[in-house]
Amino acid sequence: MAGNGPPPKARKVRRNADPVAQTVLRWERAEAPELPEFRIERDGELVEFVWPERTREWWQMWIDSPQSDHFGSSDWQYLLDTALIHARLWRGELSAAAELRLRVAAFGATPADRARLRMVFAEADGADQGRGSSGGPSARERYGNLRMMPGGKADQGKG
Repeated sequence: MAGNGPPPKARKVRRNADPVAQTVLRWERAEAPELPEFRIERDGELVEFVWPERTREWWQMWIDSPQSDHFGSSDWQYLLDTALIHARLWRGELSAAAELRLRVAAFGATPADRARLRMVFAEADGADQGRGSSGGPSARERYGNLRMMPGGKADQGKG
């Protein structure tokens, strides 16, 4: 008899679907450029720009970072522009701090940035050989030889 039972469930439509299709790009890793030499105008004269030593150390830190393995040429160019902001900060221009923070966050500078970008360090799993952060023996090492005794809970009801 028609009409008995609940009506069929309507197929749910995802409401947060992306309105624009994703573009897949060919990946090309790029080598880090050197901090460039250039001149700036100071008091009407062109003078050689000198990178602060702290900015040179900061640049080398990015070159050596695990994130840099995934930088393309546009990433390095953006980071190079960011180095100029870093230099401004280390020359005492404190108004550069907010822009610097926003820019380095895009590269995963802090643990919070890396978590937001869903970055993890692969070596962390192998470094402790499954021992966890305590360095003690793993559960498999502690309990690996234990076996269920006959007549235990798992054997009840059999037979």
